[in-house]
Amino acid sequence: MRLLSNREDTWLITGVAGFIGSHLLESLLSNGQKVIGIDSFVTGSENNLDHVRSLVGNNNWKNFKFYKEDIRDLSICRKLCKRSDYVLHQAALGSVPRSIKDPLTSHDTNINGFLNILQSVKLSEVKKIVFASSSSVYGDHKSLPKLEGIEGRLLSPYATTKKVNEMYAQVFGDSYGLNYAGLRYFNVFGERQDPNGPYAAVIPKWIDALFNSKEVFINGDGKTSRDFCYVKNVVQANIMAALTTNKKANNQIFNIACGERTTLNRLFKLLKSEVQIIKGVKLEVNPIFQEFRDGDVRHSHANISKARKLIKYSPKYLIEEGLGKTVPWFIK
Repeated sequence: MRLLSNREDTWLITGVAGFIGSHLLESLLSNGQKVIGIDSFVTGSENNLDHVRSLVGNNNWKNFKFYKEDIRDLSICRKLCKRSDYVLHQAALGSVPRSIKDPLTSHDTNINGFLNILQSVKLSEVKKIVFASSSSVYGDHKSLPKLEGIEGRLLSPYATTKKVNEMYAQVFGDSYGLNYAGLRYFNVFGERQDPNGPYAAVIPKWIDALFNSKEVFINGDGKTSRDFCYVKNVVQANIMAALTTNKKANNQIFNIACGERTTLNRLFKLLKSEVQIIKGVKLEVNPIFQEFRDGDVRHSHANISKARKLIKYSPKYLIEEGLGKTVPWFIK
């Protein structure tokens, strides 16, 4: 990435062993950066780190220092922030259903943990913190595409934690001069996303089911739509948000997506087609429709004009291109 050339910065990635965190690690190490990573392995995986190491090589891997710790420990957050130039905060307990089942743990990790990071950034020389927010903060607002600053009623504890993160960042910016960017992710997918467990994301779960001749379930009628965003777009957004020299981009919230809608029915057809090509056989399978899931938003579609204008974000991969890279990786 051109922005990283001729730079020697130290980046702290929280949730570094997670899906998005490991992709950020891969990109930064591949571009000669030093990285400090923290992960408690509650949702992250040591396998993700092993995979990144195999991709970047041992020489680049020497620039990475890993801590198996929890962001709910303020002392470790302060220690790591003091050694960092930039912070990319990805650590969180994701999943709307998980938060509905256990709101206390989601609050403790996503809000108290985030507050520890903010406090530690405030007391350090960190130039900027970029943190993961979520499209879930738009709640039940009907308008499409979703535009920053126009939100509805929140529909889950998870969405609430992400909105509180944005509010805390704004307060720390106003009160202490902290420099931040919040990125509202819209349905990120790609390699290394967990296909297992009750809170697995839909794309890896369906790839696994289609390839292994298992049933595919759709919550609702399949007309629910999402703005699916390939993970490499998200990596680009994080780095551009951190390194932008545009002062108007400071202390802002940005939608990060592709700016297009895909229904679950269309997603199923795209995935089925990709798996058929790889297997070399026609799949005689149709989805099974079940009840809508509590807390889910019916439609999600991002207006990404603000990110395009202020941080020059330009998604390079639309859903077809992203699936073209994701499906073969999972099957391999």
